[in-house]
Amino acid sequence: MTKANLIFVLSLIFSTALFGQKTFTLSSKDLGGQSTKTQEFNGFGCSGENQSPQLSWKNAPEGTKSFAITMYDPDAPTGSGFWHWVVFDIPANTNELVTGAGNAKLNLTPKEAIQSLTDYGIKGFGGPCPPEGHGFHQYIITVYALKTDKLGLNDSINPAIVGFNLWNQTLAKASIVAYYRR
Repeated sequence: MTKANLIFVLSLIFSTALFGQKTFTLSSKDLGGQSTKTQEFNGFGCSGENQSPQLSWKNAPEGTKSFAITMYDPDAPTGSGFWHWVVFDIPANTNELVTGAGNAKLNLTPKEAIQSLTDYGIKGFGGPCPPEGHGFHQYIITVYALKTDKLGLNDSINPAIVGFNLWNQTLAKASIVAYYRR
């Protein structure tokens, strides 16, 4: 190997180590850029299956003691957006929620996890249901890596209080966005 090639290889290794760091990432096998009738809420004038998507995450930061997941629609005509899913106290050794885990009755989340109230007034996943003709709404699904193992909240707490506690305990977060309209 020539000196120039050796310098190139070493600089490539160094730059990858320095700049190519793995980041906290959220993905879904079920959800792309658009939500479907599978995720759409069943109620409020919508007739979907109300099935939460599969979610997986990787590269949580060091010191992560638990995770939380939210789904939020900032485009809802409420003045404050709309919380569709709030899950917290997910153990640090968990890196996936399976399809349908948002149905609290099926017990598909880890037993320690808490699914609290949404803006629908239900516990668990409440899928997209934008007003007809209101255009595309964005649904931001976020996983939070937290510096505490428990938020100290129960399943009857409102999303704003959960959000405040998440803000105070977040080490890192990763999101995916899906759009939906009716």
